[in-house]
Amino acid sequence: MTATQERMPALYLSHGAPPLADDALWPDQLRAWSAELPRPKAILMVSAHWEEAPLAIGATRTLPLVYDFWGFPEHYYQVTYAAPGAPQLADSVRTLLRGAGTPVQDIEDRGLDHGAYVPLVEMYPDADIPVLQISLPTLDPRRLMDVGRKLAPLRDEGVLIVGSGFFTHNLAALRHLDSGVPSWSAEFDAWGHEALDTGDVDGLLDFRHKSPAGELAHPRTEHFAPLFVTLGAAEASGDLGGQRSVIDGFWMGLAKRSVQFG
Repeated sequence: MTATQERMPALYLSHGAPPLADDALWPDQLRAWSAELPRPKAILMVSAHWEEAPLAIGATRTLPLVYDFWGFPEHYYQVTYAAPGAPQLADSVRTLLRGAGTPVQDIEDRGLDHGAYVPLVEMYPDADIPVLQISLPTLDPRRLMDVGRKLAPLRDEGVLIVGSGFFTHNLAALRHLDSGVPSWSAEFDAWGHEALDTGDVDGLLDFRHKSPAGELAHPRTEHFAPLFVTLGAAEASGDLGGQRSVIDGFWMGLAKRSVQFG
C-alpha cells in the first residue's frame, strides 16, 4: 500500500449487539461519526469476538458473516455486509508484523463477526470499503499495545484501524437488574473517561487494580482489550494527546463510550 497525505485516525468503539440497529439513537451517532472521518482506503478491524494465537488474518475475500450469537430473532441472522476483501492490506499487515518478529497465520475461511459488521453496517452502509479482520492474539494489554504500535504505519496508507469492544461488559451481572445503569458500569466509565482524557496509559494498562469495579466491569478482558491495539497505534503516531470521546452514555446498562485518536 502507498502512503497518503492524510493520516487516518485510530478508533476504539463499543460495538453493541445485533439489536443496536433498532436503537433510537446509537445508529445515528455512528453514522454521524463516520461522516466526520476522512474516507478510508481500507478498514482494519480488531474485534473482541475473535481470540486466536498466533495473530490470525481473516478472509481476504467477501465471505458470509459469522453470526456468533444465539437466541435472537431470525431477522438478525439475515443481515448481510458484503464488503470487498482487502488482500493488499493483509500483505501489509504480514510485512509489518513478521518484520517485527510477530508470528502471523492466515485463516482464509473466517468472515466478519458481529463485533466487526454490526458497527460497520451503521457507519459504512454501502459496504464499499475493503475490510480486513485480525484476531486478538492475547488479552495482555501491554502485548496488544505493541501490536498496535507495529500496525501504526498503516494509518499513513489510508487505513482506519478500529478496535471493537465494549467499554463495560458483564452480561451476567446485568441479569440481576430490572433496568437502569449499574453502579459498577457508571463508575468504571467515569474512571476510564478521566484516564483517557489525562493520558493515563499506565492506569489503563493496569485497569484491574487501578479502576473502581474493574473486575465487575470486565470479568474477562476481551471487550476492553481492543482498546490497547488502538492505544498502541495512537502512541506510535504521537496522537495520545489528541483523544476525544465521540460517543458516550449507556445501552442496556453498559457503557458505550467510543473514542477517536487523531
